[in-house]
Amino acid sequence: MRFHTFLLKYGEIGIKGKNRYLFEDALVRQVRYALKDVEGTFTVYKSQARIYVDCEGEYDYDDTVEHLKRVFGLVGICPVVRMEDQGFDQLKKDVVAYMDEVYPDKKLSFKVEARRARKSYPKTSMEINCDLGEAILDAFPETHVDVHKPDVMLHVEVRNEIYVYSQIIPGAGGMPVGTNGSAMLLLSGGIDSPVAGYMISKRGVGLEATYFHAPPYTSERAKQKVVDLAKIVARYSGPIKLHVVNFTDIQLYIYDQCPHDELTIIMRRYMMRIAEHFAKADGCLGMITGESIGQVASQTMHSLAATNDVCTLPVYRPVIGFDKQEIVDISEKIDTYETSIQPYEDCCTIFVAKHPVTKPNIEVIRRSEEKLAEKIDAMVQEAIDTVEVIEVTP
Repeated sequence: MRFHTFLLKYGEIGIKGKNRYLFEDALVRQVRYALKDVEGTFTVYKSQARIYVDCEGEYDYDDTVEHLKRVFGLVGICPVVRMEDQGFDQLKKDVVAYMDEVYPDKKLSFKVEARRARKSYPKTSMEINCDLGEAILDAFPETHVDVHKPDVMLHVEVRNEIYVYSQIIPGAGGMPVGTNGSAMLLLSGGIDSPVAGYMISKRGVGLEATYFHAPPYTSERAKQKVVDLAKIVARYSGPIKLHVVNFTDIQLYIYDQCPHDELTIIMRRYMMRIAEHFAKADGCLGMITGESIGQVASQTMHSLAATNDVCTLPVYRPVIGFDKQEIVDISEKIDTYETSIQPYEDCCTIFVAKHPVTKPNIEVIRRSEEKLAEKIDAMVQEAIDTVEVIEVTP
């Protein structure tokens, strides 16, 4: 069967109060954006706590569904048959025709689940269930009803028009991107930070990103790898403004001047300072990292506290309680894993101490940084002034 309408269901937006329309409008915009590069002509609109996509003429069904599955805020994507209300006898004929075309093998169980949003309709939901079920049994005697675990759950929604569907494709869940402000993601070429960006976007947060590049120690291919990761994350988050910072001089200076067991923490603190500068300039409300407690030396509780010490914006760590395999599983799901494991090192993996401190004393770290201040402040300003900005789209 060729479907020309999708009924889109949202989740927690439905429990919002008087401002629910703002979330619905944002979701409509996100759906339109998701479909803008899909072959076909689409009309997206909202009505009665549902969002609809009308597909005009020829369109790519599979590609349309794949793009809709990436829209945060949707919990269900239903290809539907939309019918005008021409009386119940006609509805019975249409439902029987639907079952006949969609399910050639009639040796199946089914259940009719009616929802009567239009209360003026002359039959109750229970009457619709019973009468349509009877019509299906009469037309196809080899079928049978199973109200607990049916092979087919036939949904009938009576609204201004009548919608019939039997497939609910799971959506991405979450909240529409942009309904909870924006944040700055510290993006590397690893596995964790793209997953962190995906997860925070799922809660409605728009993304910018900062990547620290260290030529000639890191190659242009390493930089392109990060751009590629940002493009994949942007499938879900929408466009990402990527700040590419030349961090070479700062890293070399820290490497030459600081105790080597403090290298990782001090470099990390300067990364946070620079990323926060861009975050504040663009009105971001927080910082996002891919840190997970205890995964490496810079991610112990003591180390995270030392990193937070230089930030005035809140730092969010969406994967902080996950083990590595859980993060890998999500990266495979969102298609970043194969890109993340490409063998191009970034600055976080090149300038690494052999025996990094795992319980840094913040006062000791501050004193070490004071010795750098005379020269490093100018280096930081130079890195900020020469930043390369890339507008990343899916």
